[in-house]
Amino acid sequence: MHIRTAAVMVAAVLTIIGCSNESKPAPAGQQDSREAADTITEQQAVNNDSAEESGGYEVIATDLESPWSIAPHENVIYISEREGTIARVEGQELTREAVNVKQPVVQRGEGGLLGLELFPDFGETARAYAYHTYETEGELMNRIVVLERTEGQWNEVDVILEGIPGAMFHDGGRLKLGPDGYLYATTGDAQQEELAQQLESLAGKILRMNRDGSVPEDNPFAGSLVYSYGHRNPQGIAWSNDGNMYSMEHGPSGSPGGHDELNIIQPGLNYGWPAIIGDETSEGMEQPLYHSGNDTLAPSGMEVSNNGDILAAGLMSEQLVRFSPDGVLEEIVLDEVGRIRDVRFHNGQLYVITNNTDGRGNPGSEDDRLLRMELEQ
Repeated sequence: MHIRTAAVMVAAVLTIIGCSNESKPAPAGQQDSREAADTITEQQAVNNDSAEESGGYEVIATDLESPWSIAPHENVIYISEREGTIARVEGQELTREAVNVKQPVVQRGEGGLLGLELFPDFGETARAYAYHTYETEGELMNRIVVLERTEGQWNEVDVILEGIPGAMFHDGGRLKLGPDGYLYATTGDAQQEELAQQLESLAGKILRMNRDGSVPEDNPFAGSLVYSYGHRNPQGIAWSNDGNMYSMEHGPSGSPGGHDELNIIQPGLNYGWPAIIGDETSEGMEQPLYHSGNDTLAPSGMEVSNNGDILAAGLMSEQLVRFSPDGVLEEIVLDEVGRIRDVRFHNGQLYVITNNTDGRGNPGSEDDRLLRMELEQ
């Protein structure tokens, strides 16, 4: 495992070249609409004989295609792929499965099939929540649906929420069931930063909903799914055993750049975007637990260990890093594998997906990969 001391880690972060992050435009070839649900009708089996130990991790699967979210169940790992497929990994076998939705998945910019969260009773229902980008009347939007896996395909059986503002960039997309049993979703500002401060908009928010998409009675704003606001493009949420909810969020690109954030999320609070970033203050707005200054991690998925340590996947930094519970950046847990999109604890081990095939990385011959680490949960 590539583990370094905090001092070395901080030095590495501060020498990252450039301040571009997740909002950097993708090459033109990555911006076309890919309506995979209409074109992929059969399972595509991929031979995977590459499981091996290297640098403290084991390679479980190769040849993933722009993977985004890890969803484990028993001895199977499901992974959403942005073109609109779900990779199923069991043992050394990867099977690519079609996703059939009523509004075709559009992979454009940062959009596509993003968040994936299995029902707690997935073993009985074969159902999952999915977050994906679609197009309506020439406008990009995002929606949350229920998928059911039947005979190796995933079919839409219910719509939880539609009309989440979308764009080429800043689509959010993380889905997690919280310890309270509610479904949480992160949304980006859809490149309209003013929407993050508008409570009537679903953009630039963390949303909290009943499992059928209705508004919980104890949400902070009556009749609204908005749980917190003032977010730019959050792509990670996780909870500690003591009940703290954390989020990771992309800061601005260009000038001043950087200022990625780690926040403790509390209901009804305003996290400042676009009015403040970094150490700036304004009445009624929260400051982050940690920010990256003028440098960038480009954070995406995250997890919290049993002892409260926070693990955050970095795209631009190409690192998996560990924060202490109070937001001190402690060490690099994993590097030298390229861009890292998501992390998930399962059965006492940590699963990691790389993200080098999304048009912004430098993919190797086996990318993208699912990795497994022996890391204390």
